[in-house]
Amino acid sequence: MTKEELALEIIDRLKKEYPDVGCTLDYDQAWKLLVGVRLAAQCTDARVNIVVQDLYAKYPDVNALAEAEVEDIEAIVRPCGLGRSKARDISACMKILRDQYDGKVPGDFDALLKLPGVGRKSANLVMGDVFGKPAIVTDTHCIRLVNRMGLVENIKEPKKVEMALWKLIPPEEGSDFCHRLVFHGREVCTARTKPFCERCCLRDLCGKIGVE
Repeated sequence: MTKEELALEIIDRLKKEYPDVGCTLDYDQAWKLLVGVRLAAQCTDARVNIVVQDLYAKYPDVNALAEAEVEDIEAIVRPCGLGRSKARDISACMKILRDQYDGKVPGDFDALLKLPGVGRKSANLVMGDVFGKPAIVTDTHCIRLVNRMGLVENIKEPKKVEMALWKLIPPEEGSDFCHRLVFHGREVCTARTKPFCERCCLRDLCGKIGVE
């Protein structure tokens, strides 16, 4: 089985296992996804979803958040960890959206990368979930699982994993594939405990590269 064949089989099985997937960060506007994904660094999406309720209640739009004092943002987002740096990035990002993009999130990957606190993972997430464009989101679940599955070999650097997956995953499948890896990584192929291989829909495929 080639890597390309393995990738397509994994995609097919994960679709059947997790038919309805999406981003686990709560948002109803694109700028809120940018805020949420910045807060999610080294923090669970579940906690972020709780914390942002107070943030958006006080600052309900891009302009309000752009005008807020960094210290006031930090006071709210501190439970997500790294409060000072996250607050600075969110403030700077919202100012750019206000001043350069009329309060809108740009739909261009390179433009997203220029925003404070936005890396390739965040930019891909926005491109896929907001704009419906091809995207590969290499979060910790994605990196761990594709290494275990044999789609990549001992590659831990997010950009290198992303580039490898672009060669294997059909563009239209990338975004949902990565979302499904998150669900699978949380429920079955876990990091903190021994993986539940006995109930994994991929157990007969895992690491089977090169086996004909």
